[in-house]
Amino acid sequence: MKIIIVGCGKVGATLAEQLNNEHHDIMLIDKNANVINSMTERIDVMGVVGNGAVYKVQMEAGIQETDLLIATTNSDELNMLCCLIAKKAGNCHTIARIRNPEYDSEIRYIREELGLSMAINPEMAAAMEIARLLRFPSAIKIDTFAKGRIDILKFLVQEQSILHNMKVREVLSRLHCNVLICAIEHGSDVLIPSGESVMMAGDKISFIASPSEANKFFKQAGIDNNAVKTAMLVGGGKITYYVAKLLENTKISVKILEQNVERCNELSELLPRVMVIHGDASDQELLLQEGIGQTDAFASLTGFDEENIMLSLYAASQSKAKLITKVNRIAFENVIDSMNLGSVIYPKLITADTILQYVRAMQNSMGSNVETLYKIVADRAEALEFRVAKEPSIVGIPLEKLALKNNLLVACIIRRGRLISPRGKDTMEEGDRVIVVTTVTGLNDLKDILR
Repeated sequence: MKIIIVGCGKVGATLAEQLNNEHHDIMLIDKNANVINSMTERIDVMGVVGNGAVYKVQMEAGIQETDLLIATTNSDELNMLCCLIAKKAGNCHTIARIRNPEYDSEIRYIREELGLSMAINPEMAAAMEIARLLRFPSAIKIDTFAKGRIDILKFLVQEQSILHNMKVREVLSRLHCNVLICAIEHGSDVLIPSGESVMMAGDKISFIASPSEANKFFKQAGIDNNAVKTAMLVGGGKITYYVAKLLENTKISVKILEQNVERCNELSELLPRVMVIHGDASDQELLLQEGIGQTDAFASLTGFDEENIMLSLYAASQSKAKLITKVNRIAFENVIDSMNLGSVIYPKLITADTILQYVRAMQNSMGSNVETLYKIVADRAEALEFRVAKEPSIVGIPLEKLALKNNLLVACIIRRGRLISPRGKDTMEEGDRVIVVTTVTGLNDLKDILR
Protein backbone atom coordinates (compact mmCIF):
# COMPACT_ATOMS: atom_id res chain seq x y z
CA MET A 1 0.00 0.00 0.00
CA LYS A 2 1.07 3.61 -0.57
CA ILE A 3 1.09 5.49 2.74
CA ILE A 4 1.95 9.14 3.46
CA ILE A 5 3.09 10.01 7.01
CA VAL A 6 3.00 13.73 7.91
CA GLY A 7 5.30 14.61 10.83
CA CYS A 8 8.46 12.64 11.64
CA GLY A 9 8.54 13.00 15.42
CA LYS A 10 8.71 9.98 17.75
CA VAL A 11 5.40 8.45 16.59
CA GLY A 12 5.91 9.25 12.89
CA ALA A 13 9.44 7.79 12.84
CA THR A 14 8.37 4.62 14.71
CA LEU A 15 5.45 4.15 12.30
CA ALA A 16 7.65 4.68 9.25
CA GLU A 17 10.05 1.97 10.48
CA GLN A 18 7.32 -0.56 11.31
CA LEU A 19 5.34 0.00 8.09
CA ASN A 20 8.54 -0.11 6.03
CA ASN A 21 9.35 -3.49 7.65
CA GLU A 22 5.97 -4.69 6.35
CA HIS A 23 6.97 -3.64 2.80
CA HIS A 24 4.62 -0.69 2.31
CA ASP A 25 5.54 2.19 0.00
CA ILE A 26 6.15 5.05 2.49
CA MET A 27 6.33 8.79 1.72
CA LEU A 28 7.23 11.19 4.57
CA ILE A 29 6.35 14.89 4.82
CA ASP A 30 8.08 17.14 7.35
CA LYS A 31 9.08 20.83 7.49
CA ASN A 32 12.58 19.92 8.71
CA ALA A 33 14.91 18.92 5.84
CA ASN A 34 17.45 17.37 8.29
CA VAL A 35 14.79 15.05 9.70
CA ILE A 36 13.70 13.92 6.19
CA ASN A 37 17.35 13.35 5.12
CA SER A 38 18.09 11.36 8.29
CA MET A 39 15.01 9.13 7.80
CA THR A 40 15.58 8.51 4.06
CA GLU A 41 19.22 7.56 4.73
CA ARG A 42 18.33 5.22 7.59
CA ILE A 43 15.37 3.34 6.07
CA ASP A 44 14.02 2.72 2.57
CA VAL A 45 11.46 5.57 2.39
CA MET A 46 10.94 8.71 0.27
CA GLY A 47 10.48 12.22 1.66
CA VAL A 48 9.13 15.68 0.82
CA VAL A 49 10.14 18.79 2.77
CA GLY A 50 7.20 21.11 3.45
CA ASN A 51 3.95 21.76 5.30
CA GLY A 52 1.74 18.67 5.09
CA ALA A 53 -1.43 20.79 5.24
CA VAL A 54 -0.57 22.52 1.93
CA TYR A 55 -2.37 21.10 -1.13
CA LYS A 56 0.69 21.57 -3.37
CA VAL A 57 2.95 19.63 -0.95
CA GLN A 58 0.45 16.74 -0.73
CA MET A 59 0.24 16.64 -4.55
CA GLU A 60 4.05 16.51 -4.72
CA ALA A 61 3.97 13.58 -2.27
CA GLY A 62 1.53 11.74 -4.56
CA ILE A 63 -1.73 12.07 -2.61
CA GLN A 64 -3.84 11.07 -5.65
CA GLU A 65 -2.30 7.57 -5.71
CA THR A 66 -2.20 7.19 -1.91
CA ASP A 67 -4.22 4.60 0.05
CA LEU A 68 -3.72 6.12 3.51
CA LEU A 69 -2.48 9.40 5.02
CA ILE A 70 -1.42 9.45 8.69
CA ALA A 71 -0.96 12.88 10.32
CA THR A 72 1.19 12.74 13.48
CA THR A 73 2.54 16.30 13.86
CA ASN A 74 2.59 18.02 17.28
CA SER A 75 -0.47 20.11 16.38
CA ASP A 76 -3.95 18.52 16.56
CA GLU A 77 -5.40 21.24 14.33
CA LEU A 78 -2.69 20.78 11.69
CA ASN A 79 -3.30 17.00 11.73
CA MET A 80 -7.03 17.51 11.18
CA LEU A 81 -6.38 19.97 8.33
CA CYS A 82 -3.90 17.55 6.69
CA CYS A 83 -6.55 14.81 6.76
CA LEU A 84 -9.28 17.12 5.44
CA ILE A 85 -7.14 18.17 2.45
CA ALA A 86 -6.05 14.55 1.81
CA LYS A 87 -9.68 13.43 1.80
CA LYS A 88 -10.60 16.10 -0.78
CA ALA A 89 -7.44 15.78 -2.93
CA GLY A 90 -6.91 12.01 -2.87
CA ASN A 91 -10.09 10.48 -1.41
CA CYS A 92 -7.87 8.19 0.68
CA HIS A 93 -8.23 6.79 4.20
CA THR A 94 -7.00 9.22 6.88
CA ILE A 95 -5.74 8.86 10.47
CA ALA A 96 -5.11 11.89 12.73
CA ARG A 97 -3.29 12.08 16.04
CA ILE A 98 -5.53 14.21 18.31
CA ARG A 99 -4.13 14.66 21.82
CA ASN A 100 -5.79 17.68 23.42
CA PRO A 101 -8.16 16.63 26.26
CA GLU A 102 -10.54 19.42 25.14
CA TYR A 103 -11.31 17.45 21.98
CA ASP A 104 -11.81 14.18 23.85
CA SER A 105 -15.57 14.50 24.32
CA GLU A 106 -16.06 15.59 20.68
CA ILE A 107 -13.93 12.94 19.00
CA ARG A 108 -16.87 11.12 17.38
CA TYR A 109 -18.22 14.37 15.90
CA ILE A 110 -14.74 15.32 14.60
CA ARG A 111 -14.27 11.89 12.99
CA GLU A 112 -17.64 12.02 11.23
CA GLU A 113 -17.34 15.62 10.04
CA LEU A 114 -13.77 15.27 8.74
CA GLY A 115 -14.31 11.76 7.37
CA LEU A 116 -11.44 10.37 9.48
CA SER A 117 -10.88 6.61 9.44
CA MET A 118 -9.36 6.87 12.92
CA ALA A 119 -8.49 9.48 15.56
CA ILE A 120 -5.69 8.32 17.84
CA ASN A 121 -4.73 9.79 21.21
CA PRO A 122 -1.37 8.34 22.42
CA GLU A 123 -1.71 9.70 25.95
CA MET A 124 -5.25 8.33 26.37
CA ALA A 125 -4.16 4.92 25.00
CA ALA A 126 -1.22 4.86 27.45
CA ALA A 127 -3.49 5.90 30.34
CA MET A 128 -5.93 3.07 29.53
CA GLU A 129 -3.04 0.59 29.65
CA ILE A 130 -1.94 2.00 33.04
CA ALA A 131 -5.49 1.75 34.42
CA ARG A 132 -5.65 -1.91 33.29
CA LEU A 133 -2.31 -2.62 35.01
CA LEU A 134 -3.61 -1.20 38.27
CA ARG A 135 -6.44 -3.77 38.07
CA PHE A 136 -3.89 -6.63 37.91
CA PRO A 137 -0.85 -5.33 39.84
CA SER A 138 1.11 -8.58 39.35
CA ALA A 139 1.06 -8.23 35.56
CA ILE A 140 3.85 -6.41 33.73
CA LYS A 141 1.67 -5.93 30.65
CA ILE A 142 -2.01 -6.50 29.81
CA ASP A 143 -3.55 -6.58 26.34
CA THR A 144 -7.33 -6.85 25.96
CA PHE A 145 -9.27 -8.73 23.28
CA ALA A 146 -12.91 -9.45 22.40
CA LYS A 147 -14.11 -6.13 23.86
CA GLY A 148 -12.64 -6.85 27.30
CA ARG A 149 -13.83 -10.44 27.64
CA ILE A 150 -10.33 -11.90 27.41
CA ASP A 151 -6.82 -10.66 28.27
CA ILE A 152 -3.24 -11.58 27.53
CA LEU A 153 -1.23 -10.91 30.69
CA LYS A 154 2.54 -10.97 31.12
CA PHE A 155 4.30 -11.57 34.46
CA LEU A 156 7.74 -12.49 35.82
CA VAL A 157 8.32 -15.93 37.36
CA GLN A 158 9.94 -15.34 40.79
CA GLU A 159 12.68 -17.53 42.37
CA GLN A 160 10.41 -19.32 44.88
CA SER A 161 7.42 -19.63 42.52
CA ILE A 162 5.47 -22.89 42.19
CA LEU A 163 5.77 -22.32 38.41
CA HIS A 164 9.57 -22.67 38.47
CA ASN A 165 10.45 -25.92 36.62
CA MET A 166 6.78 -26.60 35.82
CA LYS A 167 5.86 -27.89 32.34
CA VAL A 168 3.20 -25.92 30.45
CA ARG A 169 0.91 -28.98 30.19
CA GLU A 170 0.91 -29.33 34.02
CA VAL A 171 -0.68 -25.90 34.63
CA LEU A 172 -4.29 -27.11 34.22
CA SER A 173 -3.92 -30.25 36.37
CA ARG A 174 -1.87 -28.62 39.16
CA LEU A 175 -3.45 -25.17 39.36
CA HIS A 176 -7.00 -26.02 38.13
CA CYS A 177 -7.29 -22.81 36.05
CA ASN A 178 -8.45 -22.41 32.49
CA VAL A 179 -5.47 -20.41 31.21
CA LEU A 180 -3.25 -20.93 28.18
CA ILE A 181 0.48 -20.15 28.32
CA CYS A 182 1.14 -18.57 24.92
CA ALA A 183 4.67 -17.11 25.08
CA ILE A 184 7.81 -17.58 27.17
CA GLU A 185 10.63 -15.01 27.18
CA HIS A 186 13.83 -16.61 28.42
CA GLY A 187 16.53 -13.93 28.36
CA SER A 188 16.55 -12.64 24.79
CA ASP A 189 14.82 -15.78 23.40
CA VAL A 190 11.09 -15.82 22.68
CA LEU A 191 9.30 -19.16 22.51
CA ILE A 192 5.76 -20.09 21.51
CA PRO A 193 5.56 -23.07 23.90
CA SER A 194 4.42 -26.66 23.48
CA GLY A 195 3.03 -28.72 26.36
CA GLU A 196 6.56 -29.96 27.14
CA SER A 197 8.07 -26.46 27.45
CA VAL A 198 9.37 -25.70 30.95
CA MET A 199 8.93 -22.38 32.79
CA MET A 200 11.91 -21.16 34.83
CA ALA A 201 12.49 -18.44 37.43
CA GLY A 202 13.38 -15.20 35.66
CA ASP A 203 11.24 -16.03 32.60
CA LYS A 204 8.55 -13.61 31.47
CA ILE A 205 5.37 -15.59 30.79
CA SER A 206 2.43 -14.39 28.69
CA PHE A 207 -0.86 -16.22 29.20
CA ILE A 208 -4.39 -15.80 27.87
CA ALA A 209 -7.47 -15.97 30.10
CA SER A 210 -10.73 -14.29 31.04
CA PRO A 211 -10.31 -11.69 33.84
CA SER A 212 -11.85 -14.04 36.43
CA GLU A 213 -9.62 -16.99 35.42
CA ALA A 214 -6.56 -14.71 35.41
CA ASN A 215 -7.37 -13.73 39.02
CA LYS A 216 -7.74 -17.40 39.94
CA PHE A 217 -4.42 -18.28 38.23
CA PHE A 218 -2.50 -15.60 40.16
CA LYS A 219 -4.06 -16.83 43.42
CA GLN A 220 -3.32 -20.53 42.74
CA ALA A 221 0.23 -19.75 41.61
CA GLY A 222 0.85 -17.88 44.88
CA ILE A 223 1.38 -14.56 43.08
CA ASP A 224 0.41 -11.60 45.22
CA ASN A 225 -2.29 -9.68 43.32
CA ASN A 226 -3.61 -7.42 46.06
CA ALA A 227 -5.94 -4.69 44.87
CA VAL A 228 -4.39 -1.24 44.54
CA LYS A 229 -5.95 1.23 47.00
CA THR A 230 -3.49 4.14 46.70
CA ALA A 231 -1.56 5.38 43.66
CA MET A 232 1.13 8.08 43.45
CA LEU A 233 1.57 9.65 39.99
CA VAL A 234 4.64 11.83 39.32
CA GLY A 235 4.32 14.50 36.62
CA GLY A 236 1.17 16.42 35.75
CA GLY A 237 1.07 15.87 31.99
CA LYS A 238 -1.73 14.58 29.76
CA ILE A 239 -1.18 10.89 30.64
CA THR A 240 -1.44 11.65 34.36
CA TYR A 241 -4.64 13.64 33.79
CA TYR A 242 -6.22 10.79 31.79
CA VAL A 243 -5.16 8.12 34.35
CA ALA A 244 -6.64 10.16 37.22
CA LYS A 245 -9.84 10.69 35.19
CA LEU A 246 -10.14 6.94 34.47
CA LEU A 247 -9.65 6.14 38.18
CA GLU A 248 -12.09 8.84 39.33
CA ASN A 249 -14.99 6.46 40.01
CA THR A 250 -12.91 3.57 41.38
CA LYS A 251 -11.82 2.87 44.96
CA ILE A 252 -8.24 3.94 44.19
CA SER A 253 -7.08 7.10 45.97
CA VAL A 254 -4.82 9.13 43.63
CA LYS A 255 -2.06 11.59 44.57
CA ILE A 256 -0.25 13.67 41.90
CA LEU A 257 3.16 15.32 42.35
CA GLU A 258 3.84 18.20 39.93
CA GLN A 259 6.60 20.83 39.85
CA ASN A 260 4.76 23.61 37.98
CA VAL A 261 2.44 25.56 40.28
CA GLU A 262 0.15 26.74 37.43
CA ARG A 263 -0.33 23.15 36.24
CA CYS A 264 -1.09 22.13 39.86
CA ASN A 265 -3.89 24.70 39.99
CA GLU A 266 -5.24 23.49 36.62
CA LEU A 267 -5.24 19.86 37.76
CA SER A 268 -6.91 20.76 41.07
CA GLU A 269 -9.79 22.35 39.14
CA LEU A 270 -10.07 19.54 36.59
CA LEU A 271 -9.74 16.73 39.17
CA PRO A 272 -11.50 17.86 42.39
CA ARG A 273 -11.29 14.36 43.99
CA VAL A 274 -7.52 14.04 43.49
CA MET A 275 -4.85 15.32 45.88
CA VAL A 276 -2.39 17.46 43.88
CA ILE A 277 0.97 18.23 45.55
CA HIS A 278 3.23 21.04 44.33
CA GLY A 279 6.84 19.89 44.62
CA ASP A 280 9.92 18.39 42.97
CA ALA A 281 9.69 14.59 42.86
CA SER A 282 13.49 14.30 42.73
CA ASP A 283 13.45 15.51 46.37
CA GLN A 284 13.67 12.23 48.31
CA GLU A 285 12.45 13.86 51.52
CA LEU A 286 9.27 15.04 49.77
CA LEU A 287 8.62 11.54 48.38
CA LEU A 288 9.04 9.96 51.83
CA GLN A 289 6.87 12.67 53.40
CA GLU A 290 4.10 12.01 50.84
CA GLY A 291 4.14 8.28 51.58
CA ILE A 292 6.18 6.58 48.85
CA GLY A 293 6.93 3.76 51.31
CA GLN A 294 3.24 3.00 51.88
CA THR A 295 1.69 3.57 48.42
CA ASP A 296 0.35 0.52 46.54
CA ALA A 297 1.26 1.86 43.08
CA PHE A 298 3.87 4.35 41.86
CA ALA A 299 3.88 5.71 38.30
CA SER A 300 6.69 7.95 37.03
CA LEU A 301 5.12 9.86 34.12
CA THR A 302 7.29 12.98 33.67
CA GLY A 303 8.51 14.13 30.25
CA PHE A 304 12.07 12.91 30.95
CA ASP A 305 12.95 9.22 30.55
CA GLU A 306 16.04 9.46 32.79
CA GLU A 307 14.03 11.00 35.62
CA ASN A 308 11.27 8.38 35.26
CA ILE A 309 13.83 5.54 35.42
CA MET A 310 15.61 7.00 38.49
CA LEU A 311 12.29 7.64 40.28
CA SER A 312 11.09 4.06 39.68
CA LEU A 313 14.41 2.62 40.90
CA TYR A 314 14.15 4.76 44.04
CA ALA A 315 10.50 3.72 44.58
CA ALA A 316 11.57 0.05 44.25
CA SER A 317 14.18 0.58 47.01
CA GLN A 318 11.63 2.19 49.36
CA SER A 319 8.44 0.18 48.85
CA LYS A 320 6.73 -2.87 47.39
CA ALA A 321 4.55 -0.67 45.17
CA LYS A 322 3.40 -1.69 41.70
CA LEU A 323 5.83 0.27 39.48
CA ILE A 324 4.89 1.89 36.16
CA THR A 325 7.57 3.73 34.16
CA LYS A 326 6.92 5.85 31.07
CA VAL A 327 9.69 5.75 28.46
CA ASN A 328 9.57 7.77 25.22
CA ARG A 329 12.83 6.78 23.54
CA ILE A 330 13.62 3.11 23.01
CA ALA A 331 17.32 3.21 22.17
CA PHE A 332 18.35 0.99 25.10
CA GLU A 333 15.45 -1.44 25.35
CA ASN A 334 17.57 -4.40 26.54
CA VAL A 335 19.12 -2.29 29.32
CA ILE A 336 15.70 -0.96 30.35
CA ASP A 337 14.26 -4.51 30.43
CA SER A 338 17.04 -5.66 32.77
CA MET A 339 16.19 -2.97 35.38
CA ASN A 340 13.55 -3.25 38.08
CA LEU A 341 11.16 -0.72 36.50
CA GLY A 342 7.94 -2.73 36.76
CA SER A 343 5.66 -2.12 33.78
CA VAL A 344 7.35 0.03 31.14
CA ILE A 345 4.93 2.11 29.05
CA TYR A 346 5.96 3.28 25.57
CA PRO A 347 3.20 5.69 24.36
CA LYS A 348 4.55 5.86 20.80
CA LEU A 349 4.60 2.03 20.47
CA ILE A 350 1.00 1.79 21.72
CA THR A 351 0.02 4.35 19.03
CA ALA A 352 2.01 2.57 16.32
CA ASP A 353 0.39 -0.78 17.22
CA THR A 354 -3.11 0.71 16.92
CA ILE A 355 -2.37 2.23 13.51
CA LEU A 356 -0.62 -0.94 12.33
CA GLN A 357 -3.72 -2.93 13.24
CA TYR A 358 -5.82 -0.65 11.03
CA VAL A 359 -3.33 -0.93 8.14
CA ARG A 360 -3.33 -4.74 8.38
CA ALA A 361 -7.13 -4.82 8.32
CA MET A 362 -7.18 -2.42 5.33
CA GLN A 363 -4.91 -4.51 3.15
CA ASN A 364 -6.42 -7.88 3.93
CA SER A 365 -8.02 -9.72 1.05
CA MET A 366 -10.62 -12.20 2.32
CA GLY A 367 -12.47 -10.22 4.97
CA SER A 368 -10.91 -12.09 7.94
CA ASN A 369 -10.06 -8.68 9.37
CA VAL A 370 -7.39 -8.03 11.97
CA GLU A 371 -9.67 -6.75 14.74
CA THR A 372 -6.95 -6.26 17.35
CA LEU A 373 -3.16 -6.45 17.25
CA TYR A 374 -0.56 -6.23 20.01
CA LYS A 375 3.21 -6.63 19.92
CA ILE A 376 3.56 -8.79 23.01
CA VAL A 377 7.37 -8.92 22.72
CA ALA A 378 8.65 -5.79 20.89
CA ASP A 379 9.11 -6.73 17.22
CA ARG A 380 9.40 -10.48 17.84
CA ALA A 381 5.96 -11.76 18.86
CA GLU A 382 2.42 -10.65 18.07
CA ALA A 383 -1.04 -11.47 19.32
CA LEU A 384 -3.80 -10.88 16.76
CA GLU A 385 -7.58 -11.15 16.89
CA PHE A 386 -9.24 -12.10 13.58
CA ARG A 387 -12.87 -12.26 12.56
CA VAL A 388 -13.43 -15.55 10.69
CA ALA A 389 -14.85 -15.09 7.19
CA LYS A 390 -16.08 -17.70 4.71
CA GLU A 391 -12.68 -19.29 4.08
CA PRO A 392 -12.93 -22.94 2.89
CA SER A 393 -9.25 -23.71 3.63
CA ILE A 394 -9.88 -23.02 7.37
CA VAL A 395 -13.59 -23.09 8.32
CA GLY A 396 -14.90 -26.36 9.78
CA ILE A 397 -11.53 -28.18 9.67
CA PRO A 398 -10.20 -29.55 13.01
CA LEU A 399 -7.11 -27.63 14.14
CA GLU A 400 -5.05 -30.84 14.25
CA LYS A 401 -5.61 -31.26 10.49
CA LEU A 402 -4.58 -27.70 9.56
CA ALA A 403 -0.99 -27.19 8.34
CA LEU A 404 -0.25 -24.30 10.70
CA LYS A 405 3.00 -22.33 10.44
CA ASN A 406 5.71 -23.11 12.98
CA ASN A 407 5.92 -20.91 16.10
CA LEU A 408 2.21 -20.14 15.89
CA LEU A 409 -0.57 -20.90 18.36
CA VAL A 410 -4.34 -20.62 17.95
CA ALA A 411 -4.82 -19.43 21.52
CA CYS A 412 -8.56 -18.81 21.81
CA ILE A 413 -11.83 -19.05 19.87
CA ILE A 414 -14.74 -16.76 20.82
CA ARG A 415 -18.08 -18.10 19.52
CA ARG A 416 -21.29 -16.15 20.23
CA GLY A 417 -19.69 -14.68 23.38
CA ARG A 418 -18.45 -18.07 24.65
CA LEU A 419 -14.70 -18.60 25.15
CA ILE A 420 -13.24 -21.85 23.81
CA SER A 421 -9.71 -22.96 24.75
CA PRO A 422 -8.92 -24.79 21.52
CA ARG A 423 -7.82 -28.41 21.38
CA GLY A 424 -6.93 -30.47 18.30
CA LYS A 425 -10.53 -31.49 17.56
CA ASP A 426 -11.92 -27.93 17.74
CA THR A 427 -12.77 -26.03 14.55
CA MET A 428 -13.04 -22.38 13.52
CA GLU A 429 -16.46 -21.40 12.18
CA GLU A 430 -17.66 -18.39 10.18
CA GLY A 431 -18.41 -15.45 12.49
CA ASP A 432 -16.02 -16.64 15.23
CA ARG A 433 -13.29 -14.40 16.60
CA VAL A 434 -9.93 -16.14 16.83
CA ILE A 435 -6.83 -15.07 18.78
CA VAL A 436 -3.49 -16.13 17.31
CA VAL A 437 -0.10 -15.73 19.01
CA THR A 438 3.00 -16.03 16.85
CA THR A 439 6.63 -15.05 16.31
CA VAL A 440 5.86 -14.96 12.55
CA THR A 441 5.16 -11.22 12.39
CA GLY A 442 3.25 -9.51 9.60
CA LEU A 443 0.08 -11.67 9.33
CA ASN A 444 -2.67 -9.74 7.51
CA ASP A 445 -5.32 -12.40 7.02
CA LEU A 446 -6.44 -15.49 8.93
CA LYS A 447 -5.40 -17.72 6.02
CA ASP A 448 -1.81 -16.48 6.56
CA ILE A 449 -1.60 -18.84 9.58
CA LEU A 450 -1.32 -21.76 7.13
CA ARG A 451 2.03 -22.93 5.77
